[in-house]
Amino acid sequence: MGDHRAMEDSTTGVWIEDTLAGLSLAEKVDLMSGRDLWSVRPAERLGLPALKVTDGPAGARGTGLLGTGIPALCIPCGTALGASWNPALVEELGTALAAETRARGAHVLLAPTVNLHRTPLGGRNFECMSEDPYLTGRIATGFVRGVQGGGVGTTVKHLVANDSEFERTTISSDVDERTLREVSLRPFEMAVVDGGAWGVMAAYNRVNGTHASEHAWLLDELLRGDWGFDGVVVSDWFGAKSTEASAIAGLDLEMPGPPRWYGGRLVEAVESGAVPAGKVDDSVRRLLRLMARTDAVARPHVRPEEELDEPAHRALVRRAAAEGFVLLRNEPASPSGAVADQSADPPLLPLDVGSIGRLAVIGPNAAAAMVMGGGSAALVAQHETSPLDAIRARLGDRLDVVHEPGAIVQRSARPMGGSTTERPDGGRGFAVEYFDTVDRTGPVVGTRAFRDGRLLHFDAAPGVSDLRACSLRATTRFTPTVDGPHELALVQSGRARLLVDGDVVVDGLDDPMGPGEEFFGFGSAERSAAVDLQAGEAVEVVVEWSSEGAAFLGGAKVGVRPPVVDELMDRAVAAAADADAVVVVVGTDLDWETEGRDRTSMDLPGDQAELVRRVGAANPHTVVVVNAGSVVATDWSDAVPAVLLTWFGGQEMADALVDVLVGDDEPSGRLPTTFPHRLEDTPAYLSYPGDNGRVSYAEGLFTGYRWYEARDVPVAFPFGHGLSYTRFEWGTPTVTGPVTVADLEAGGAVVVSVPVRNVGDRPGSEVVQAYVGCDAPRLASPARELRGLAKVRLEPGAETVVELAFDHRAFAHWDPGDPAWADRADASPVAAGGGAERRTEAGWVVDPGTHRIHLGASSAEVRATLSVDLA
Repeated sequence: MGDHRAMEDSTTGVWIEDTLAGLSLAEKVDLMSGRDLWSVRPAERLGLPALKVTDGPAGARGTGLLGTGIPALCIPCGTALGASWNPALVEELGTALAAETRARGAHVLLAPTVNLHRTPLGGRNFECMSEDPYLTGRIATGFVRGVQGGGVGTTVKHLVANDSEFERTTISSDVDERTLREVSLRPFEMAVVDGGAWGVMAAYNRVNGTHASEHAWLLDELLRGDWGFDGVVVSDWFGAKSTEASAIAGLDLEMPGPPRWYGGRLVEAVESGAVPAGKVDDSVRRLLRLMARTDAVARPHVRPEEELDEPAHRALVRRAAAEGFVLLRNEPASPSGAVADQSADPPLLPLDVGSIGRLAVIGPNAAAAMVMGGGSAALVAQHETSPLDAIRARLGDRLDVVHEPGAIVQRSARPMGGSTTERPDGGRGFAVEYFDTVDRTGPVVGTRAFRDGRLLHFDAAPGVSDLRACSLRATTRFTPTVDGPHELALVQSGRARLLVDGDVVVDGLDDPMGPGEEFFGFGSAERSAAVDLQAGEAVEVVVEWSSEGAAFLGGAKVGVRPPVVDELMDRAVAAAADADAVVVVVGTDLDWETEGRDRTSMDLPGDQAELVRRVGAANPHTVVVVNAGSVVATDWSDAVPAVLLTWFGGQEMADALVDVLVGDDEPSGRLPTTFPHRLEDTPAYLSYPGDNGRVSYAEGLFTGYRWYEARDVPVAFPFGHGLSYTRFEWGTPTVTGPVTVADLEAGGAVVVSVPVRNVGDRPGSEVVQAYVGCDAPRLASPARELRGLAKVRLEPGAETVVELAFDHRAFAHWDPGDPAWADRADASPVAAGGGAERRTEAGWVVDPGTHRIHLGASSAEVRATLSVDLA
């Protein structure tokens, strides 16, 4: 069969057609469904391999599940990538992820996630990049180019309007076509058309009543017809809903395997004539093209998964973390109630380490490594360091570092693991024995080590012949670090019980625990029991589990809540008052921000807001670090002089944080989403989460900053906001280019040039943001929308000229047209009537007249406005 390397030429086309001709119908259909959780069925007779895929947006996890598997490079979360405003940087990260994916023996990475921040409560907002479609599209395009430049396919997800976790597998997102085209679909279009994505994942939800995985308009007419997409459309896992409708719409691949809707059902549908044979052939052509592009025939996934720990990749992720950090506020320190002299006193950041004898590191996230969100994006990071440990490692020999948590952030008990646990073989975590019976009788058929108390399996367990009739016993020795009553907690999918030194403390075998939200909604409610333990004295912890009653994701989670120290916040405030400076690390974790459920509030969990206010009052030299994946309420921000947003910054976040705190690096991020004052102010407040299985996108085009500007609603921090450690001056901008709509339609572009100079005494990065609006739009439109961006890094005194090009789409809106108007006027695409122009055909339209290009440092800080008159 020759060389099947990924060469987009005629040779590849000939190979695809020759291979297709040699496949039977059954073999073709086999290629269109999964063999197991992570691989596609092969066609061994013709040497076609089993394509292997892997999650996901945070890194190439491999075949592990929910934070298990081979240690992997963990990059900053999607929101942090969006906050970088740097597509070139994200392309570099994509190149690193391609190497990571190949080390897992995989051909396709299930990323990027390009859904939008429609509501601050979206559970997977951390995985997405922005509230703005253009920024999301630019960042996603860089991601796609980087990964695919390394010979690995991407899967842009989740098409489309999959913007919350509420009833995510069934709800209908009801969106008008103009909003779909201009907002929800725009980042997908950019990733496909500009980035050349090789894969797209259909969402779980319905779109205007039809499931995305069987939506012919989305998958065939729009994606392949309008955008020219020639890649593979894959279902979300268990997201296929039909045989005939899905195949006809163009769903190429049902995952995971074994198939529920394709397989034998699809063979029968083709043989009966319900599905045209040509539809199957088209899907198989696209799958074969993906094999060619990823060099899958020459590189089948036969080798074991390997860890790839490259120092260059770590350095890149560390730089990327700092590029995504957003400095929200940076004022001089002043005693409580006093007004700082802005001209004489320097901002608090970067810290003057030489003036600090004692540094208090406060907050529940200070001693934790919260570097990623939860769900399918979670993995085992190659390297995790808490902010406290990173500060001590860098500064501990120069100053006294003290710590108090001050508050509790956990939503549920954290999985038991780490240095407090010991398996019988001496390793950390749990040792698991599997049985081929439901009651742990008979011989042990397989064993496995888990790094913590998440004892889950999806499609296989060692030695088990039938996951529906099996059981396990998990064992560890747990050594507490403090005296007192510890809450030991259990969540189950199936039936389980938790034993401590042989005594049952939580019993779910005979007493079902009721439904809960864990394990993507398939787990039980959490049940816990208080067990009095002594510091340093180990106890045996055992989990016994049976598959009876389990969902497709089976197993259990055992967690622990240590006793809470009395006067937790008072101790933190006292430590802060006794220090020369304070770093307070607040935020969320992968339990609060996760796939499977939305948040219920923008507020920081627990008493963290009160902690910030009290610490700020106790010590004016207080920096607040917000370690969260998405928007949180910041009504406490004026209580402290400095606020730094790190998001879930990836595996190198803590070291990057120290770089920024001491001034070795700068926080060069800008907000990719608006921080509102109140949830009630947000665009989707009145329509989220939906009613009776439907959610109306009633805000239409007015998403994010467009909404706040249109309604003149004040916000805490505007879209695009971010401070620097240095200062920049912009020169007078100029504009050149086409003066007619016809020129733009012929491929011309308006070019804006603006000089930017670093007038400070430190290197730094500036982001030029360009917003476009029309003075007199024919259809109701936002006053301005992001249509251009450029990030430049300059040494002190250096100057550059930033150029931004604006093509036809930068000035255009989608006109859905009015075909019925043709009966009342002429049959041309544009007809006059009723004193106004009206189109009879849908399409992208640039209104003649005056358009404005607003150059700014944020959506609210416009520094120059240019007029473009288009005839």
